[in-house]
Parts: sequence; structure tokens; C-alpha cells
Amino acid sequence: MPADNAVPPIVEMRGITIRFPGVLALDNVDFFLRPGEVHALMGENGAGKSTLIKALTGVYAINSGTITVGGEPVVFSATADAQAAGISTVYQEVNLCGNLSVGENVMLGHEPRSALGIDWKATHAEAARHLAALGIELDTRSELATHSIAIQQLVAIARAMVLDSKVLILDEPTSSLDRDEVELLFKVVRDVKSRGVAVLFVSHFLDQVYEISDRITVLRNGKLVGEFPIAELPREELVTKMIGRELDELTAISKSADRKIDRSSTPVIKATGIGRRGILEPADIDVYDGEIVGLAGLLGSGRTELVRLLYGADRADEGHVEVNGEPVKFTNPRHAIERRIAFSSEDRRAEGIIADLTVEENITLGIQARQGWLRRIRKAERDAVVAEYMEALGVRPADPSMIAGNLSGGNQQKVLLARWLATAPELIILDEPTRGIDVGAKADIQRKVAELSAQGLSVIFISSELEEVLRLAQRVVVMRDRRRIGEVDPHTTDLDGLVEFIATSGEGNAA
Repeated sequence: MPADNAVPPIVEMRGITIRFPGVLALDNVDFFLRPGEVHALMGENGAGKSTLIKALTGVYAINSGTITVGGEPVVFSATADAQAAGISTVYQEVNLCGNLSVGENVMLGHEPRSALGIDWKATHAEAARHLAALGIELDTRSELATHSIAIQQLVAIARAMVLDSKVLILDEPTSSLDRDEVELLFKVVRDVKSRGVAVLFVSHFLDQVYEISDRITVLRNGKLVGEFPIAELPREELVTKMIGRELDELTAISKSADRKIDRSSTPVIKATGIGRRGILEPADIDVYDGEIVGLAGLLGSGRTELVRLLYGADRADEGHVEVNGEPVKFTNPRHAIERRIAFSSEDRRAEGIIADLTVEENITLGIQARQGWLRRIRKAERDAVVAEYMEALGVRPADPSMIAGNLSGGNQQKVLLARWLATAPELIILDEPTRGIDVGAKADIQRKVAELSAQGLSVIFISSELEEVLRLAQRVVVMRDRRRIGEVDPHTTDLDGLVEFIATSGEGNAA
């Protein structure tokens, strides 16, 4: 049941304002969290969600406003202060010790002791008890790193219960989970909620927000839009409040996919029987001028493996590739870049954005590398390129000197896309370009990809969100179990049809 409004909030944040150089990140924001509720915090990337959470957990100091926990005013100068006040956070990337056992992680810092030191038998028994209380059965002596991300997150929640947390913050906990893992996580969340713990839930998945939440607070551009009971806020209205405008862009994007593609000419890229033993069965794919080819399939289906072989990030041991009709052999990404092929990886942290460089440096990195490090780009040219793509993609804040690591996830993704577009590619491979970003930023990126395609740019587009693939692509190549099982026409295939094809079809059913 939703939390009762008559129950005093466990957390009260009033008039919270936080300023960074040149940026008002939060502007007089109020936020209330009640015991026994799941409260979703929603907004576009850059709306202030992460900043508000960091203020509550002692990462950021506030410039003005007050924070009250359990009726007592608090000032958090470090994360340890927030933990001591009963506030625990489980992040998308679990912040535990993978090299330690499950039991050690659950009880870390709270191990039962005897005269001889830590009582390990009692420690594991206590860890097992806390896990069992959440309906989780695990070998507490197994190494944490051997378990899935979902299990590691459940271990983190069990640890929060050991700390007797009053508030549990779940920051994008489901972005890397499959449906069964999400259900397991939500079962535990409901159990935690039933104990009177207040749960702050941050997610970009609207279906999940409406499945698990009792209440929603919406932020936009660092300001409070409002707090709403979940039953009183239809999804379409939520999206409008988040982005400040009606989201008709998606309809326009869908119409762009109706463009006719001339496939009588030579493909921009054509791969025949490309594969790698143990990684990907031999597969064919081709892309024509100005065409968006979608790659659809479940996680682990071979989508990323295929494009990495195409790009030379991994080496194929069979098959051959042609670019504009000429045979090529890409043994590393530089060869692909020289043929005007760009690749935006799904892992923007490890293989994309360089967090310590500025936005300007990140955007110009690709053209500088192609030109050569000894031939520096002229300042006027650099400024013009950066200004063009920041404006075209709507990078916010519009400050090229800002450190890229301080941008929201959606704006980092826009900077990464700007980097590759600045190299004037003929083909760009986009692997999960909209994962983990809000609906407004997704629409911005999808719209730009559709515009560039209409201007002649060829695109291979991968997304776990099948609606997105169907909306953008003129053709969809379907993968399953690391092999190509066929193609579907997005003009004649709806979401249910694509899901059925992924689940049941083989190569003989290809469109």
C-alpha cells in the first residue's frame, strides 16, 4: 500500500540550492520521503536528480536549504555521515568488494567478534540470516564477483538492512538486469518497503517506475515540477512534465523511417559470412547509402559481437568485408576510421567519454587523431566544430570548457555522438546510444540520427528497446544465440511481431 500522507516524512529537504561554477544545479527544491513508500525521482538527464541524491548522501554540500532526517536537522559533510543517519545507497554499478565473500560484504564492519578477533562462523551465520530475511538463499562463503549484477545488488540491500537503514536509495538498479532479475529485485524492494523503510527509486524505465512506485517527484532544469501520487499521473503527462513539452518528436521520427532506400547501388558496407569461432556464427549484413539498419535481439544475441567484427575492434577469423565495393580487411579500428567508419561503443565510460577532458577536447578528439597529433587543429576550426555539434545535439550546459565527467549521462552520450559526427563518417555504428538516458535526450538523439540518415549518412543502430529499433530503422536484422536468424520490415512488423520473430523464427523465415 502507498505510504500514508499523515505519516511524517523520514526525510525532508527544503529549499535545496546547489551551485557549481556557471551552473545552478538545484534551485530551491523541496523533496519529502515517507516511511514505507517507494518514491520515484524522475527528470531528464541534467534535471538535478543525481545532484539531489548526492546532497542527501553527503557527497555535495548545499549552498542553501535544510535537510531533516527523522525529525532532526542534519548537515552531512561526508557519505559516512549519511550512513550513520540511516541512509544507504545501491548504485547501478555495485559499490562492494568483489574479491570478498558474500558474507563478508553483507557484514563488513559489523562482524561478530570474540576474544580472538572476528568470529567468521558467526559472521556467515548472521549474513545468511539477513539474506534469508529478504528471501535470498546464497552460499555466503562464495566470492561476490562470481554472482550476477542482480545478486550483487541484493547483497548490497542486505548490507543496508544490517546497517538498520531507514532510507534505501536505488540509483538505476535495473539498467543491466533482465526481466527475471528485475522481478527478483522488486520482490526484495517490496519486502523492504513493508518493514517501513523509505525507498528512493531512480530509473529511466517508465514501466518499472509505474510497477513499483507509490509516488513520483519530477525535476526539470534543476527546479521542482511537483510531487504526484502514481495513480494520479498518467504516463503521457509524466513525460510532458519531465521534458516541458509534448513528445510529438517520436511521431516525426517514425515518419522518417518511411523513406525509400535505393538498394540498386553498391552498399556502403557489405559483410559476407563474417564470424569468429566461439563468438559469432558466420553472418551477412549490408547497409546502403542513407539507410538505418537496426540490429535487434536479446542481450547476448551477438549484436555487439557482429559490429565489433565489422569495425575491427575484434578480429574475424572467417568471412570478408567490402566498403563501397572494395574488399577490405580491418585488423584494428584505425583501418575502419580511415575508411570513414565510426563506432560508438555501448560502454561510454570505458570506451567512449574521457571523463577528465573538457567537452571541447572530447568532441575534437576524433578529428585530431585522424589529422595526426603533431598537426594541431586551428583554434577557429576547433571552436566552429564544437559550437556546431553542441548546438545541433543540444548539449547542456552549453559550456565547451566543462569537464565531460561532470555532465549527465544523456549529455555525455551527446558529446560522444558529436565526436564521431565531427569526423564526417560515411557509416556510423551506434551501439546502445540511448541506454540509461531520459526520454527527452533519447528523442534528441533519435531525431538527429534520423536527420543525418536523410542527408545520406548510413547507420547501424543497436538498442535493447525494440520500439526504438522499429521506429528508426528501414530494415531490422535479427540476432539470436550469436547468429543471424533473419530480417524483418519495420513498416509491416509491430513490436509483438518482432518479439515473436526473435523467440521463434529461423533464417528460413527471413523477410
